[in-house]
Amino acid sequence: MGLVLGIESSCDETAAALVTSDRRILAQRIASQDDEHRPYGGVVPEIAARAHSERLTPLIAATLADAGLGLDAVDAIAATAGPGLIGGVMVGLVTAKALALAAHKPLIAINHLEGHALSPRLADPELQFPYLLLLVSGGHCQILMVEGVGRYRRLATTIDDALGEAFDKTAKILGLGYPGGPAVERLARAGNAKAVALPRPLLGTAEPHFSFAGLKSAVLRAKQTALHADADIAAAFQQAAIDCVIDRSRRALQSADMPTALVVAGGVAANQAMRRALEALAGEFGLPFVAPPLALCTDNAAMIAWAGIERLGQNDPLDCAARPRWPLDPDAAPARGAGVKA
Repeated sequence: MGLVLGIESSCDETAAALVTSDRRILAQRIASQDDEHRPYGGVVPEIAARAHSERLTPLIAATLADAGLGLDAVDAIAATAGPGLIGGVMVGLVTAKALALAAHKPLIAINHLEGHALSPRLADPELQFPYLLLLVSGGHCQILMVEGVGRYRRLATTIDDALGEAFDKTAKILGLGYPGGPAVERLARAGNAKAVALPRPLLGTAEPHFSFAGLKSAVLRAKQTALHADADIAAAFQQAAIDCVIDRSRRALQSADMPTALVVAGGVAANQAMRRALEALAGEFGLPFVAPPLALCTDNAAMIAWAGIERLGQNDPLDCAARPRWPLDPDAAPARGAGVKA
């Protein structure tokens, strides 16, 4: 049985976890930075990096203590090596390198997006390759065919903003604070999604990609008119976002080779209305719908440790570099526009 220590520090969650090859999470600790970033309405990279450096070492020690294990018990140390806020990524990766060197353990440098992409397999042992993955988070919005570990074919990406970014911006416009996604979802439950007319960018087009910048701007204009209740704006925004996601995902399913399942991962995968709509879409195509438990949707170290389990034996050198950008499919054709989230 394999045992991997996972370390995650790509954004504003400092996390460590111990995961076994038979899918048991022996211990997991996450230190949130919400209080530090809340006054700014978003993540401040310098503050995040400092918090990671202060918290990570004791967090790892506590995680090992929770499992009653020492570092000698692990088979490898897996750490996020990108993409993400480079200061935070460097803190986690350098810490992992030091531990690997001191304990004579292999280092496995993990793509944070691969952690999300493989996390459903940690929760569902029945999930087999290839599956169609909707990866939606604060920094990324993509549809990928997951053909195997390290084998990802990008079918769609955002040409401007990620969906999680649009949720956070909407929360800021409505004065809901940080983190924004859960706050928008809560407020939307009290609103009427039909009360505010908002656009659905690229809906029905042959182009496979996503666009949320126009929707985000429309939310701002709706708020500035002072004609609509905040709950109605939140509900209308959430429904417009879901309509775009379902339309783009349906197009991908129609054009892709038949996958084993429709899968969603990433922070926005925690949105319950989004999950229900995706489950209904999977049913249209006779596919199972797979979503990781909520604890594995947001950034966490268990998914990094599991990706390390999937990659056991594929060790990385101690001089491997941290990467601010690291696409899962480097051969994908550039999307029009900025394409920075590819």
